[in-house]
Amino acid sequence: MKTVHTPLAIAFSVALASFGSYAQQGAPSSEPQGQPTQPATVGEDRQASLQREDERFLKNAIQGSHAEIVGSQLALEKTESSDVKSFAQMMIDDHGKMAKEAEALAENKGMAPPTGPSAMQSTEIASLKALSGGAFDAMYVNRIGVASHEATVEMFEKASQEAQDPDVKALAAKTLPKLQEHLKMANTLNDKQDKQ
Repeated sequence: MKTVHTPLAIAFSVALASFGSYAQQGAPSSEPQGQPTQPATVGEDRQASLQREDERFLKNAIQGSHAEIVGSQLALEKTESSDVKSFAQMMIDDHGKMAKEAEALAENKGMAPPTGPSAMQSTEIASLKALSGGAFDAMYVNRIGVASHEATVEMFEKASQEAQDPDVKALAAKTLPKLQEHLKMANTLNDKQDKQ
C-alpha cells in the first residue's frame, strides 16, 4: 500500500503547494507598487482598493475552501469510515460558511471571487477520486485534512498579521482558530488511521 501512496503523495504535495502560494509568492515587501495603500476612487478600477497580496489571499482562501468542500463531498461518497464521514461533513459545513464569508468580502472589495477550486486543486481531487477503501481514506485525511490545513493555517496566520486591508485582516484572524481546530482533528484522525 505504501508504493501506491508514494507517487500520489508526491503529486498531492506539489498540488497543495498552491494552497500556500500566498505565503510563498508574495510576502509584502517594502517597495511601493503604484499606490497600493490608497483606495481606488475611480469606479472602473475598484480592484485597486485591495493590495495585490490581499487579493491573492482572498482568491486562495476561497479556492481552498472550494477544494475542501469538493474533496469532502467525495469522501462522503467513497468512505466506509464513520470517523472520516464525520470529519468530511464538518469540512463541508465549515468551509461552506468560510467560502461564503470570503466571497462576500471579495465582492464588497470589487473582486470577482473564484467559483471553485483552482485547476491544480481539481487535478488533485481527480487523483483522489481514483482511489478507494483504506487507500482513499488515508490519502483524503493526509492530504485534504492534514497537508492542506497546514498550508492554509500558515496562509491565514500570515494574512492575520500582514494583510493591508483591515477587513481582510479581520477575516483571516476570525477564521484562523477554526482552521487550527480542523488541523488538530485531521492530525488526530491521521494518527488513528496509522495505528489501524
